[in-house]
Amino acid sequence: MTTLSFDTLNIPEAMQQNLHDLGYKQMTPIQAESLPISLSGKDVIGQAKTGSGKTAAFGLPMLNKINPSYFGIQGLVLCPTRELATQVANELRRLARYKANIKIITLSGGTSIGPQIGSLEFGAHIVVGTPGRILDHLRKKTVDFSHVSTLVLDEADRMLDMGFLDDVNTIIDATGKHQQSLLFSATFPDGVEKMCRKLLPTAERIEIIDNAPKPNIVQRFFDTTAKTKLDDLSSVLAYYNPQHTVIFCNTRQTVQDVTQALRDQGYSALPLQGDMDQRDRDQTLIRFSGRSVSILVATDVAARGLDIDDLELVINFDLPRQTENYVHRIGRTGRAGKSGQAISLVGNSEQFKLDMIAADTQQKLSSEALPDANRDQHTVSKPAMVMLTIDAGKKQKIRPGDVVGAITGTSNIPADALGKITILPFTSYVAVQRAFSKAALQHLASGTIKGKKIKVRLL
Repeated sequence: MTTLSFDTLNIPEAMQQNLHDLGYKQMTPIQAESLPISLSGKDVIGQAKTGSGKTAAFGLPMLNKINPSYFGIQGLVLCPTRELATQVANELRRLARYKANIKIITLSGGTSIGPQIGSLEFGAHIVVGTPGRILDHLRKKTVDFSHVSTLVLDEADRMLDMGFLDDVNTIIDATGKHQQSLLFSATFPDGVEKMCRKLLPTAERIEIIDNAPKPNIVQRFFDTTAKTKLDDLSSVLAYYNPQHTVIFCNTRQTVQDVTQALRDQGYSALPLQGDMDQRDRDQTLIRFSGRSVSILVATDVAARGLDIDDLELVINFDLPRQTENYVHRIGRTGRAGKSGQAISLVGNSEQFKLDMIAADTQQKLSSEALPDANRDQHTVSKPAMVMLTIDAGKKQKIRPGDVVGAITGTSNIPADALGKITILPFTSYVAVQRAFSKAALQHLASGTIKGKKIKVRLL
């Protein structure tokens, strides 16, 4: 049996200590199987679902080889979406804390390329990005991958699904010929298999397959029709009355339609879809994770990399076309040992999807009639928190403690009235309990942070 202790790995003591400080207690199956191989310098092909610990599986061997004194790109990670790239980069920064001065840059679309070029001019050790934007930099000759020692393809199947195959091949050709390559994918369609044969002909292959939903998630499937689906969704919301939920749809248009319908009913809802620019996507996720918005309506692609704690309910407005996506969706709830609920609306044309999910996960699943819900007497509640936006961030040396002190230091607002605080380069966000939001706004507007007047507004 493979050991699950990080102590057994051949890694520096400082890396071991950092893992301990970060709360990495035991390796996940994909980490336990792949790390002894990848740390030895061999190529690895890993099959594992999202959320299985893949970032550490490829991050530790990559960081182990980084030379901090050389400010050239030594590690390259390709991700299918901006959100996943951001999540991976942030986790790599945490894993890199044991090494001084490791610079990790995220290169993805949705933001101006100019600041990215400016950041690259000062050098970088690791680049994490999406194929399209990285290819833009290659064409502009603002990146040099000739010294890459570790190449990672994360969620390779998603990249191919999104049409990135040619871009990925071009990027691979631009990297050095002697780098270590690590490829991770939840599934292995023909395109991924061809890529593996080209890129990693001698790689060790590891398969960690688990299609079973978590046992602490209650799954229910309700009958619906195309004509009544929006009304039936309202009935589900009235019956369960969730304070924080994600609704999954299969298309961007459906996301827009569902979001608008919910807003018309008084719900606090925001869309998350692939054609939104990066600023709007970031702001949406900040508002939702800070609980100033109750409902997030999203597509699968847009929700990749979504990391939200304490999600009580997940709703499938549309059943996905693949079982892996279904398991991934409902896995957003029932985390950290808590119970969760997953509700799916099943139309006549979607019955085959339910049958497929049941077969793939080896469960007995069936749809049932909607529960009785008195929608006329249901009152839509407002989110518990309100988000304040501050026009100052990391570039102005703002830290979370500065925000807390500015709000609570000379006011009657208790510290526990504040929720999640997010600091971006030029903007900061703080969630405040609704009852204290106006007072917090007024206090910030009339006060200072680090001795300077700042602009603040309700989001």
